[in-house]
Amino acid sequence: MTHAPGTYADFEGLREKAVALRRAGLSRRQIRDRLHVHNNDLLNRLLEDEPPPAWTKRPNAKDDLREKARELRLQGWTYDQIQVELGCSKSSISLWVRDLPKPERRDPAEQGKLAARRRWEHELAVRDEERRQTKKAAKQAIGELSHRELFLAGVVLYWAEGAKDKAHSRQRREKLQFINSDPNVIRFYLRWLESLEVERERLRFRLYIHESADVREAEAYWADLVGVDAGTFQGTTLKKHIPKTVRKNVGDSYRGCLAIYVTKSADLYRRMEGAWYGIVEGADRRPG
Repeated sequence: MTHAPGTYADFEGLREKAVALRRAGLSRRQIRDRLHVHNNDLLNRLLEDEPPPAWTKRPNAKDDLREKARELRLQGWTYDQIQVELGCSKSSISLWVRDLPKPERRDPAEQGKLAARRRWEHELAVRDEERRQTKKAAKQAIGELSHRELFLAGVVLYWAEGAKDKAHSRQRREKLQFINSDPNVIRFYLRWLESLEVERERLRFRLYIHESADVREAEAYWADLVGVDAGTFQGTTLKKHIPKTVRKNVGDSYRGCLAIYVTKSADLYRRMEGAWYGIVEGADRRPG
C-alpha cells in the first residue's frame, strides 16, 4: 500500500531507520521494500543528503574523457581541438567544460596551425598503434618452432651475420665465428647451437667495444646474458677513436659486440654452408 506524505506519526523515527539502512549499503528499492514506503517524494525526504552506496553507482565510461577535456580546456584549447584530440562530440565537450573560463581568442592562422598539428599528432598515434598491432599479430602467428624450422632459421642468420670461408683464401677457415651487438640475435644463435648439441665448453667469447665505453659494465652485461663468468672471456678488443668521426652507437645502451667462437666446428660449418645453398636451391625450385 502506498502511504501519502504526512500520514506517518513518527517521521523522524522512520527517517532514522531509512538512513541506517542506507548507510548499511542498501539501495533505494531495498529500503522502499523494507520500510514499505512506496511514495517517491517521501522516500526522497527520508534519504535527503544521504549519498548512495558505491556499489549502486553505474560506471561512467566517459569519466576519463571528461577529465581530459576539462584539462585541455584549462590549457586554452578550443572545442574543435578537443574534439580532434579526444574523438568525442562537441555537445559532450560543451556540457563537460561549460563552467570553465573561455580561452583567449587566438590568431586564426595560429589556431589553424595548432589544429593541423593536433590532427597530425593524432594520425601518428593511430599509425603507431597499427604498427604495434601488426607486429603483435605477426609475433603470435609464429608459435613454437620445430627443430627443422629452428635449424633453417639459424642457417640463414649465420650466413647473413657469421664469418664465412673464402674460396680465394690459402688457409681454410671452416669454423663457426659469429659476432653481433643485438642481445636477441645472440640469444637465438646460442639456442641454435644448443639444438645442434654443441657443448658449452666448446664456446669462446670475446668483447669488441669502443675504447671510450664502459668496458667493465659491458663485459658484465654480456656475461650475464650468455650465462658465464666475465673472467672466462678472451681479452677484450678495444676500438680506437677516429678524430672527427661522428659515432651513432653511443649512450647507455651501447655495449659493443659479442663474438662467439666454436672450437672443433669444421663439420658444423660445412653442414651450415651446405644447408644454406640447399635453401637457395629450394627457393628457386618453388613454383611461382
